[in-house]
Amino acid sequence: MAEVITMPRLSDTMTDGKVAKWHKKVGDAVKEGDILAEIETDKAVQDFESEYNGTLLFIGTEEGGSSPVDSVLAIIGNAGEDISALKGGNSQSADAGTSATEAAGIPEENKTEQNVTDVETTKPVEKEEGTASAEIPAGVEVITMPRLSDTMTEGKVAKWHKKLGEAVKEGDILAEIETDKAVQDFESEFNGNLLYVGTEEGGASPVDTVLAIIGPEGTDVSGIISGGGKKSENKTPVAEAKAETSKTETASTPVAASTGERVAISPLAKKMAEDKGIDVHALKGTGENGRIVKKDVESFTPSAQTAQVAETKSVAEVKAAQPVMNFVQGEDSETPNSQVRNIIAKRLSESKFTAPHYYLIVEINMDKAIEARKEINSLPDTKISFNDMVIKATAMALRKHPQVNSTWHADKIVHHGNINVGVAVAIPDGLVVPVLKNADQMNYNQISAAVKDMAGRAKSKGLKANEMEGSTFSVSNLGMFGIETFTSIINQPNSAILSVGAIVEKPIVKDGQIVVGNTMKLSLACDHRVVDGATGAQFLQTLRTYLEQPLTLLL
Repeated sequence: MAEVITMPRLSDTMTDGKVAKWHKKVGDAVKEGDILAEIETDKAVQDFESEYNGTLLFIGTEEGGSSPVDSVLAIIGNAGEDISALKGGNSQSADAGTSATEAAGIPEENKTEQNVTDVETTKPVEKEEGTASAEIPAGVEVITMPRLSDTMTEGKVAKWHKKLGEAVKEGDILAEIETDKAVQDFESEFNGNLLYVGTEEGGASPVDTVLAIIGPEGTDVSGIISGGGKKSENKTPVAEAKAETSKTETASTPVAASTGERVAISPLAKKMAEDKGIDVHALKGTGENGRIVKKDVESFTPSAQTAQVAETKSVAEVKAAQPVMNFVQGEDSETPNSQVRNIIAKRLSESKFTAPHYYLIVEINMDKAIEARKEINSLPDTKISFNDMVIKATAMALRKHPQVNSTWHADKIVHHGNINVGVAVAIPDGLVVPVLKNADQMNYNQISAAVKDMAGRAKSKGLKANEMEGSTFSVSNLGMFGIETFTSIINQPNSAILSVGAIVEKPIVKDGQIVVGNTMKLSLACDHRVVDGATGAQFLQTLRTYLEQPLTLLL
């Protein structure tokens, strides 16, 4: 029986997908796990693999075309099977899609991918209002400013790794793009020469505007520039750029960038790894050519070595990582705001002024938690922190109080089925919040490994955008700085954030006697539109029980 394959939703913000490349043609045999196509989303190009065996009977979206999520992408079944009733009329047939090659006089038996590409050598550039249309010459690719996070509206080019006129290969790092959350390497998906730079180093431009043009050396792209994008004020022609390259190469200082290593992983395995909070670099692939597949994620167990690779930095190291200010007695100085700092200011201001905050504070006896941590860390290859214990207890408490794990919308409240805890991490530019997906299903070792890994990569700007999306609750811990009590601004769209203070040794009353004990203060900031006072208080009561009686986490 034929199976209908629909355009997958490969990211939270994806509404339609573009078929960058088909790896199978109509009539080809398909096996489960074979790569059917490369799908370009609003964030990246991902391999899309088949979950069925059979023959590719129908292609609903031709190479280079786009279609909405859940529309018919392909049909797989038995050779010769009648699928007319399955096409549904909302996707063009493979036969219709190949009419262009027939019109060009290409014989049926020679309709290779290259033939189709050669026929479709020109296509219109999306143009801004008031500009003339332009056509793209054969072999030329227009690169637009990518949307690297769901809140990104513009990107800043922190550094170009290629100069005008230089050769570019698929996989080469073109530039470092600074988003509202992090600085990320942006790599080329094409081979050719860098013919045009739309945004100079240090400049910013909106998402989807022309960032660069890549194509055969010497190609005239002036028509594309005038018809489809805005020139920066300081554009350098290719010829001039080549002449300047020799002058500047000796003076320029190389800047170390992340490896940009691409991990071969199926979309399903990638989604599962994200949901479980697993770093894909820690996975070992058993699929074709070492590709990571579903079973690799299901069988993965983080080792203690993984947990210890990215030990959190000491307070002194964190301080050392802060931006260096050139202080001169009696003189003011200025530091330009980074993209990250600007967005932090914008989003926290919006949160503070749109969400009615209120705060609940509770003091917790940590004596038994200290004993439990000591026993846990006495086990081989185990080292967890109090922060790991707080995250685990918080995730379990959220499971019992789903109202706190919710989001306000204009006409409804969304109660999230997954518990994704965001952990605030200080970086030189401000603050980022990497997310532990399904934290309630993680054990202490998994939480410890994930937090250390993401915190380490956050400080080196190595986090990916999808690792900072999808949180349903946030935790901020300043206890390591000796801060006993503080309140935080809610990280929207969350409805609450937990502020964790230091563990303090002090006199306490126990069984009518004054004894020395260890206490820790927690502050819960709540959005009153979603979390009422009683609901927040009940959540803190449950969290208190879990931390004061650690064995209750097992019940």
